[in-house]
Amino acid sequence: MKITIKSFRSGKNTENKLKRLYTSAFPAEERAPFRLMMSRVKTGKGEMLAAFDGDEFVGFAYIICHEDVAYLFYLAVEESKRGMGYGSLIIAGVKKKYHGKRIFLAREQLDESAPNYSQRVSRREFYLRRGFKDQPLLIQEASVVYDVMSVGGYIYPEEYACLIKWWTGKLLGKLVKMYMIGTEPVGK
Repeated sequence: MKITIKSFRSGKNTENKLKRLYTSAFPAEERAPFRLMMSRVKTGKGEMLAAFDGDEFVGFAYIICHEDVAYLFYLAVEESKRGMGYGSLIIAGVKKKYHGKRIFLAREQLDESAPNYSQRVSRREFYLRRGFKDQPLLIQEASVVYDVMSVGGYIYPEEYACLIKWWTGKLLGKLVKMYMIGTEPVGK
């Protein structure tokens, strides 16, 4: 299996597929406004990577990259294509494209009382198998608190704050609570 990962800028057909997958894969409280994300793509402050198997759309990754830090903000694979290796291929494409950068992501916390606890455990294991490591950090975005994983090195809360301020701009940055808290990495 081989996929093509394309940096998406415009095109109604693909944009509709991206938006449909985005809204079906993530609960409302975890979604940034899709129009905002696409506006940041147009200004170079975000990148939407669309993945295709031949001509068939299979998934996407949305990345915010600032200086030497890349935030894998969203990753989703079409429901009918999950468990077939597409997510791994998209991650490999992201790691190749952002080689030399520290890549991090926010994932749902491992809350045993969550109705999707086993799914959360599976997601964590998926990222661990792809080289990501748990970090002693938490990210709060709006009302949701996430655990942090990274590959390529530790991410400092100040770096996250700088990246988010750059991506959101002044006004949105004041309206939406987005911050990282944590401790120094072990062995520092």
